Amino acid sequence: MTSVNLRRSVRALVLDEDERVLLCRFAIPEPAGTVVWAAPGGGIEPGETPLAALRRELHEEVGLVLDEDPPHVWHQVVVAPGHAAGYDGVVNDYFLVRAASFTPRGAMSDAELAAENITGTRWWRLQEIAEHCGPDLFSPRDLAAPLEELIVRGAPAEPVRLGL
Repeated sequence: MTSVNLRRSVRALVLDEDERVLLCRFAIPEPAGTVVWAAPGGGIEPGETPLAALRRELHEEVGLVLDEDPPHVWHQVVVAPGHAAGYDGVVNDYFLVRAASFTPRGAMSDAELAAENITGTRWWRLQEIAEHCGPDLFSPRDLAAPLEELIVRGAPAEPVRLGL
């Protein structure tokens, strides 16, 4: 049996007081012109715990400092060669972070963010995501459905398993 090399990563579903979610705009080089809006976060470094990685990524990408450990709400496994450079896919663990609205500005420079394909951030309302019909994609692709469930019901007792 062949082993699958998956990139382990963490993501923060940052919801503000108006239930808007903060997403990062990723401009993916291949295929050219692909834009994906995804929750801030990234890879877990060797020896790093998921929550330590989440804290680091939020500080670097959007400038948010966590005061407490957020609940683990979603678990996603995507096995798709090419989905993450150098890997056969990715494992994303999502955490719910409640925060007052802020202007995102992380510790990374614009050049460092661009090197990670991040070209911007935006606060999105659930309805805007659900009704979006432009060429940009969301990650997960059906983001509106599990996000609505999270907003209405709150954090689940066990992480919900998501698809692509």
